[in-house]
Amino acid sequence: MHVTAIIVAAGKGTRAGGPVAKQWQPLAGQRVIDHTLRAFQDHPAITDIVIVVSDADFDRVADIADNDIAIASGGATRTESVRNGLAACPQADLVLIHDGARPCVSADVISGVCAALGQAQAAAPGLPITDALWHGADGHVVGTQDRSTLFAAQTPQGFDRRALLAAYAQAEGPADDDVAIARAAGMAVAITAGAADNIKITMPADFARAARVLESRMDIRTGNGFDVHAFGPGDYVTLCGVTVPHDRGLVGHSDADVGLHTVTDAIYGALAAGDIGTHFPPSDPQWKGAASDIFLRHAKDMARDRGFTLTHVDCTLICEQPKIGPHAAAMRDRLADILGVALDRVSVKATTSERLGFTGREEGIACLATATLVKS
Repeated sequence: MHVTAIIVAAGKGTRAGGPVAKQWQPLAGQRVIDHTLRAFQDHPAITDIVIVVSDADFDRVADIADNDIAIASGGATRTESVRNGLAACPQADLVLIHDGARPCVSADVISGVCAALGQAQAAAPGLPITDALWHGADGHVVGTQDRSTLFAAQTPQGFDRRALLAAYAQAEGPADDDVAIARAAGMAVAITAGAADNIKITMPADFARAARVLESRMDIRTGNGFDVHAFGPGDYVTLCGVTVPHDRGLVGHSDADVGLHTVTDAIYGALAAGDIGTHFPPSDPQWKGAASDIFLRHAKDMARDRGFTLTHVDCTLICEQPKIGPHAAAMRDRLADILGVALDRVSVKATTSERLGFTGREEGIACLATATLVKS
């Protein structure tokens, strides 16, 4: 069964405040829309995704378009945007239509809708109303409302695609949601279990609430790295990708960049993926003299491919000579560039061993590093 998730993200969302629409604003280390997309990308029942955005926002998602994510143009109303999304997935048997500003949707909510579509043409999650409901006028309670049959509507709302297309063909004017379109065409809609955390970001305070939900689900990994290289012949050393003049060089199979090696091992450690030697054996002659940024980029890409975001790196070089301080800023810049992270997420510092041990005798350089990865 081909199941397409249609993510509607063409609105302006002005009530949420901020310089850009809510779906493009930052949330727990990524954009709101990135969390939303990840929920469907990670779900085994979803075949592919169509994201519907305004033409002015195409550049915001152009880099994520691939065989599994298509982009469709948004319309003047949500109803028009959904029509365009439906047109962009003619291969789909079932569609799940979801608000781009609901980044906390869980796998269980998605699974519930998919399961219900095995027996129904339409299904959507709803959250039973538990608070008392009042009718009010002039600031006073004038009556109550029975809540026993009331639900707060959520997304994704799932449908047989052909049935929903027929319903949209009959629709006149905008509707509150796709369930309203389906019911107007006579379709029965099954109610599946919603979730209190499946909030839609609408007001400024909703960002903090969504961040708390996402952070409670995050897989946070910390990895450590340690490496040592001895001094040998040469007139410079390479540390964290920066050439530092010195009266000796460092000995190693590659370029002996002890800083990059240690950060690389810290990332591999956070992934429980071995170390540099696992992926780039020193017995392999192709790595003789290789630039160590090759190893670090491999570790970075592995983290990304496994769904992790690198949030921080801390690197400490241990040596008497050369002096690291004058070059630390350049090293931070180089590390940030290789890792593709902001400069304020990279730390490079140095210490001595108070003339003790092999570093104190100036026989070599040691390095410690810590890397933090987050998967939401």
